[in-house]
Amino acid sequence: MNKTFRITALLLLIAFTAVAQQKITVEQIYMGAFRAEGMDDLQSLRNTNQYTVLNEDGASQTIDLYDFATMQKVSTLVNSRDFRELPPIASYSFSNDEKKILIACNTNQIYRHSFTADYFLFDIVGKKLTKLFEQVQEPTFSPDGKKIAYGKENNLFVYDIDSKATVQITTDGKKNAIINGITDWVYEEEFAFVRAFDWSADGSTIAYIRFDESQVPEFSMNIFHKDLYPKVETFKYPKAGEKNSSVSLHLYDVASKTSKEAKLGNYSDFYIARLKWTNDANALSVQVLNRHQDNLDLIFVDKSGASKVILNEKDKAYVDVTDNLTFLKDNSFIWTSEKDGFNHIYVYDKTGKLRTQVTKGKWEVTAYYGFDEKNKTIFYQSVENGSINRDVYRIGLDGKNKVRLTSQTGTNDATFSPNFQYFINTFKSATVPAVYTMNDAKTGKVIKTIVNNDALAGRLKPYNLPAKEFFVLTTEKGHQLNAWMIKPKDFDANKKYPVLMYQYSGPGSQQVDNNWNAADDYWFYMLSQQGYIVACVDGRGTGFKGAEFKKVTQLQLGKYEVEDQIDAAKVIGNYPYVDKSRIGIWGWSYGGFMAANCLLKGADVFKMAIAVAPVTNWRFYDSIYTERYMHTPQENPSGYDDNSPINFASKLKGKLLLIHGSGDDNVHVQNTMQMMESLIQANKQFDSQIYPDKNHGIYGGKTRIQLYNKMTAFIQENL
Repeated sequence: MNKTFRITALLLLIAFTAVAQQKITVEQIYMGAFRAEGMDDLQSLRNTNQYTVLNEDGASQTIDLYDFATMQKVSTLVNSRDFRELPPIASYSFSNDEKKILIACNTNQIYRHSFTADYFLFDIVGKKLTKLFEQVQEPTFSPDGKKIAYGKENNLFVYDIDSKATVQITTDGKKNAIINGITDWVYEEEFAFVRAFDWSADGSTIAYIRFDESQVPEFSMNIFHKDLYPKVETFKYPKAGEKNSSVSLHLYDVASKTSKEAKLGNYSDFYIARLKWTNDANALSVQVLNRHQDNLDLIFVDKSGASKVILNEKDKAYVDVTDNLTFLKDNSFIWTSEKDGFNHIYVYDKTGKLRTQVTKGKWEVTAYYGFDEKNKTIFYQSVENGSINRDVYRIGLDGKNKVRLTSQTGTNDATFSPNFQYFINTFKSATVPAVYTMNDAKTGKVIKTIVNNDALAGRLKPYNLPAKEFFVLTTEKGHQLNAWMIKPKDFDANKKYPVLMYQYSGPGSQQVDNNWNAADDYWFYMLSQQGYIVACVDGRGTGFKGAEFKKVTQLQLGKYEVEDQIDAAKVIGNYPYVDKSRIGIWGWSYGGFMAANCLLKGADVFKMAIAVAPVTNWRFYDSIYTERYMHTPQENPSGYDDNSPINFASKLKGKLLLIHGSGDDNVHVQNTMQMMESLIQANKQFDSQIYPDKNHGIYGGKTRIQLYNKMTAFIQENL
């Protein structure tokens, strides 16, 4: 081979490599070029060993039925092509006998979880579709499938399917005053539920919560749109230390069409955080929390309205509400609690007497999947294989014969068949997008791959993405913190690189997890292609390492979390390949609060920060979340003031970009406006971006593209 030919070949090889290592763009990320395949609206049935998935085939949508045992498609229950009157399907739910389906269409989002929608009733046997409701909330079948209860305009209704008659349960519902059966803003956001009503097992009674929010202070937002004059949206929002809704529990008798109030006890300023009928049609379970949320009572209420405390939990910090309450045939129940310092599974008899602690150890149960009554077996997910991983397990009701059912290291999540013979496992890791497999629930053996993302993996190959490296970072103070780092693919240990740190840091959260984290990770990979190292550290206060680690931040949100990010940045800055003069930090929401605080309190450590939708003073945030960790401002003024970035504006040295949506109903733009004013009065220069009418998620149209291009440019200019 002559010299000229070798040089030409080398140049061609370099050119080919350059083409092969394609660059990621913000436009690709947020227009869905790297979107993973999934199993949309996967639901395991109750009565047959089958599951359903919402599929799309061109212009039509189908609700398809599959068999767990044969892994074959059994039939198509609904095909939108057959019903021209059916708009695009948003979601669906079955009656208990699984002979009817409620289909939601034309959804209109209210807040994070709540929405109104039009609903169609589909009779599976008769293949008949009927439009029932326009723009209602939370329609729910009665146990016998003959009636549907729903909320509309703050009142509750019951619709009889056969007679087509509607009975109005409540009449006093009024915007910004009274809500029946649907949660108010702060309950929805912080207790994460919308439907505040439930049918008794025999269908004779509907229990519901009534919210009197007439004394709750109002918050108003300008809605700009394209109108000549902005509109004002006003809603009830209890900030820390302010009045909450007054709540009461009511029992509606379906036959007599009468309601009575249930007396829960001598509570004042309390929360009804959950309600759920037991298997006994005469016993309703209610979880009641005091305002500090450090005392939880599980109460049984009978149909006369009489109540009895069955179980009590106290904590020096706070008690987490559980969604894992499961009643067995004899009305004994399964409960999860971190009362021994880690979240574990317990079994109590129907009187509230402890039978057994099912799981034990210095690790956390992260999901409860169900109980196989026949084999007396509980199925759950936990971090036994390391706090950044998730695995699926089965264990006897007596706490014996535990079996790990998943073998791949990463994040495993399960959907079980009704008879608990099989489960669909969703496996993801930092390097593997979602893979759905059918597994044997006794051994965990993979029977068949249902959906994989090989096509996505193929599309990603030309980008030659770097690995996300997981490690434990030890600070100078001796704190061991989970961390990950993404280095440029052509990393050279002899060079000095700028570092962008990402975090969220809120109580019980986790950003350092062995999971496929989609959009933001692609952005991090994009930044690595531009020569940045991206790092993430979960400091004290984050989750899945036990209650002591999580609750150390109690009454001092932002103190230890900020210390840990600053200390972690110092450790990273001393790595031989890091330019310690070029370390930045960014975050969203709680992470925005942290990013602003870190830049101000770590002025000699961080060169720049981006704070998206930040809380800047916990006095501005809602009562339930804030007081859970801080108590009220009246009780703990220094806890609020000592960690509020608006009080430290004079310390600003680096570059700060503040970003907020003007229509953020959650973390109000007031936070950023107050931060701006503090910086202005401290004569500090900063950058900012307001997104008109955008909520806490700041999305819609090309918003995310513009947002991430703006943040990318800010990083390029200042780091």
